[in-house]
Amino acid sequence: MLTPEIGLIFWTTIAFGVLFFVLSKYAWKPILKSVNDRESSIKDALDQAEKARLEMENLQADNERILKEARAEREAMLKEARELKAKMIADAKDEAQTQASKMIEQAQTAIEGEKKAAMAELKSHVAGLAVDIAEKVVRDELSNKDKQIQLVESMLGDAALN
Repeated sequence: MLTPEIGLIFWTTIAFGVLFFVLSKYAWKPILKSVNDRESSIKDALDQAEKARLEMENLQADNERILKEARAEREAMLKEARELKAKMIADAKDEAQTQASKMIEQAQTAIEGEKKAAMAELKSHVAGLAVDIAEKVVRDELSNKDKQIQLVESMLGDAALN
């Protein structure tokens, strides 16, 4: 096949040496620096990603805690509102019962007053009728002279007996 000649090997080695020297002098450090920089930036990015993940977990835990607190507060507010509603209803019932009792008492007082007024009027009317009847009876009795004398004697007899 092909066998390389010594001159070619020599010049290839020298070209490789010069290239190696130039690369090591001028390119090797910047290449290693950029590789190291890239490695450190990847490591920093991974560290920041881990920190962000931990921060997100903390935020999620905080959000869950805040949500639980908000639910508990909402339940407490609803319970308080229910209790307030029940108290207001009970107070309104008590107030209505008190008002109804007062109205019943006032009505009973008014009825009693009307009853007394009616009884007084009835007594007055009955007394008037009794006087009218007595007047008619006495007039009838006193219209006849014999009856007058008889009435006077009967009264005198009753008076003497008493």
